[in-house]
Amino acid sequence: MGYGPRFTGNQIAKINKKNPEDYKKTERISLVSSFVASLFLGDYAAIDYSDGSGMNLMDIHTHEWSQQCLDACAPDLKEKLGVPLPSHSILGPVSPYYVKRFGFNSECKVIAFTGDNPASLAGMRLHQGDIAVSLGTSDTAFLWIQDPKPTLEGHVFCNPVDSSAYMALICFKNGSLTREKVRDESASRSWDEFAKALKTTCPGNNGNLGFYFDVMEITPAVVGIHRFSAKNCRVSEFPNGVEVRAVIEGQMLAKRAYAEKLGFKVLKGTRVLATGGASSNPDILKVLADVFNAPVYTIDTANSACLGCAYRAKHGLHAASGQSFADTVKIAAAPKLAVNPTCEIDKVYGPMLARYLELEKLVRNDC
Repeated sequence: MGYGPRFTGNQIAKINKKNPEDYKKTERISLVSSFVASLFLGDYAAIDYSDGSGMNLMDIHTHEWSQQCLDACAPDLKEKLGVPLPSHSILGPVSPYYVKRFGFNSECKVIAFTGDNPASLAGMRLHQGDIAVSLGTSDTAFLWIQDPKPTLEGHVFCNPVDSSAYMALICFKNGSLTREKVRDESASRSWDEFAKALKTTCPGNNGNLGFYFDVMEITPAVVGIHRFSAKNCRVSEFPNGVEVRAVIEGQMLAKRAYAEKLGFKVLKGTRVLATGGASSNPDILKVLADVFNAPVYTIDTANSACLGCAYRAKHGLHAASGQSFADTVKIAAAPKLAVNPTCEIDKVYGPMLARYLELEKLVRNDC
């Protein structure tokens, strides 16, 4: 569940309001994922739980369409959507057209298709209690959670590989470009100097804390650079080394803060799986490990959504016999341990996380 005018429920309501006759003539409404599955199936394909839960029309706990949400969008919507199915469902054999035209095996099965983000979670092979952090132009956090707490910030989906669990997704627009800007201005345009600054400043940055939003952020909806001293006083600038640590700590604190708002908890055995361009920087990963108080592993997931689809296809063939997704993909290469958190580091970042949330309220009010 998420919020935004681009989501499916909103768009269906718009079509019904502006083109009611077209809506009335519509026999079936599909997602891109279920539409493509329909092409292979030669029939309407069911929407899977995971991608369907991103429509803002599903009760994520019962895995059924919410009649209250459907009624708010358009009449007779339940019939037009069809019955959603578990993400590992076998929908049927591939259409005879693909057998004749492209040489598909007639025994080929079509597994329910899903969206790119759920597929990425499958490709990253998250376990219960894990969080995957993609450090790219935009930063993204994927979470495996058991007790979701949907909010207006971030998105909660049914888990694509375990129908009894959930996944959450949080996007942060200010990612690598923001880090690079601080590198250019405070570390002589050098990642080596940037790394040296992280090594020579202490965890917690002596209480200095910053919010770095060069462009309007998604989570939270704030823009601008906001720096605070250890006494929570606004300051106009930090020394170079402090600035470098502040931008990294601020970004990582945001990820943990919003993950916990959605129901994530750091447990014994929690892993942080890092991917994206900045995941090759061990000093940035050290801050990530310390803020989450959990070991960070690196994974090579250049095409995590495609890989996840392959894993899901294999799981779909064996799920009926009771085989779990974890057993399906256990032969794949394991993530590599990159860095462990500093001993007792949560004594530093636990209180700092609480401060971050309080100071964010000030920043929101100013913006």
